[in-house]
Amino acid sequence: MEKYFDRLEREPLIAERWKKIEELESYGIKPFGRKYDKQNMIGDVLKHSPEENLKFKTAGRIMSLRGKGKAYFAHIEDQSGKIQIYMKKDELGEEQFDHIVKMLNVGDIVGIEGELFITHTEELTLRVKSISLLAKNVRSLPEKYHGLTDVEIRYRKRYIDLIMNPEVRDIFIKRTEIIKEIRKYLDERGFLEVETPMMHQILGGAAARPFITHHNALNLDLYLRIAVELYLKRLIVGGFDKVYEMGKDFRNEGISVRHNPEFTMIELYQAHADFNDMMDIAEGMISTICEKINGTTDIVYDGVQLSLKNFKRVHMVDMIKDVTGVDFWKEMTFEEAKQLAKEHHVEIAPHMNSVGHIINEFFEQKCEEKVIQPTFVYGHPVEISPLAKRNEDNPNFTDRFELFINKREYANAFTELNDPADQRGRFEAQVEEALRGNEEATPVIDEDYVEALEYGMPPTGGMGIGIDRLVMLLTGSPSIRDVILFPQMKPRD
Repeated sequence: MEKYFDRLEREPLIAERWKKIEELESYGIKPFGRKYDKQNMIGDVLKHSPEENLKFKTAGRIMSLRGKGKAYFAHIEDQSGKIQIYMKKDELGEEQFDHIVKMLNVGDIVGIEGELFITHTEELTLRVKSISLLAKNVRSLPEKYHGLTDVEIRYRKRYIDLIMNPEVRDIFIKRTEIIKEIRKYLDERGFLEVETPMMHQILGGAAARPFITHHNALNLDLYLRIAVELYLKRLIVGGFDKVYEMGKDFRNEGISVRHNPEFTMIELYQAHADFNDMMDIAEGMISTICEKINGTTDIVYDGVQLSLKNFKRVHMVDMIKDVTGVDFWKEMTFEEAKQLAKEHHVEIAPHMNSVGHIINEFFEQKCEEKVIQPTFVYGHPVEISPLAKRNEDNPNFTDRFELFINKREYANAFTELNDPADQRGRFEAQVEEALRGNEEATPVIDEDYVEALEYGMPPTGGMGIGIDRLVMLLTGSPSIRDVILFPQMKPRD
């Protein structure tokens, strides 16, 4: 405690608050109280009128405070809303008024009992009959007229952001509602929610750089999971028909308005289904949840009018042809494809050694930014889809899709590859790609997963959806940091 109070000389405003705390203690009032029997949320109080002659017992943080002499007005706020309170000496008595009300500051948390009335300015107000101090504010809140606008502080000190900006609280309440609706949508369709390990011995399920940790007892390096895919498909092998998992994945990559190294995903798998069924689930889920959260499937995001129903479906090669004029349906060599890439200023990384890689780069560099309305882009090349089943009509492509809305990817899905020989060959190709310098390629073959397929996995459709990006879309939030309570931040020093 001595070290704590040593700071007071450097921070005079905090020192001033501590003097009040000492004075409160001299009156026998505890400045950091215990349990309070809060019986009414403020939002519920606001639904009533003075004519009902009801008494309320609620609590909240003081967000404004004004008055002098024998009467004070304040606004208190909790998660559900904000209400004005009126504190008068004649109502409270000398002890409560002089020893509590006159010692209050903006930011203090109080418990009150009172009755409703309407002020001459026609504001619904609680006339306080009893007041308790529950927590004294030591550090001043940001100045109320400008609020908390510094983005760095908002993300680093989310607790202040939540206090000062009710609309931020509303976003996270909506996030919870969205997640509940996702679970409800899948549960009603017979899916079973499961949990699988977050630490993996072998990378798999996605192309990404991992976080590495070490298990001391086993003397074993482990990876924080980049995806849950391979474990969930083992459950399909084991006899479950429909499973899903919602939880954290971790990818040791850059931070941006769309990327956080720790993020929330949902992956779901359905036996005896394919990627067309996954399209139906994705469209149905997103349109249903948007309707429930926003009251409509027509929204505006980043200034763009979007309709989250009747999603388009287009083959990747057809989109490339429409946008660039290049027809990858035609047979061509890798060298011919490289020449086309050069002519159209499409950059090719050194590890890329197939026409399929170049097709994907054409799409990512020339087409993604043109996809505005919800669109399932399907038919990804085999080389970039190591876990997807080949298309029956053209084995150079897979039955895979990505869902794009307003230039961003929201879902990735495919008909799962259940041929163990083909799967092992794809894993071997990934190892070779890793050796050529692709840091996101899986460098080790998951032999246990191949063995699981050898026991037999039924035809299966699987899909992953980024929860954070979906919440951004449905709440109109421009940055992933706006929908993650405590995003990763670079240290100030």
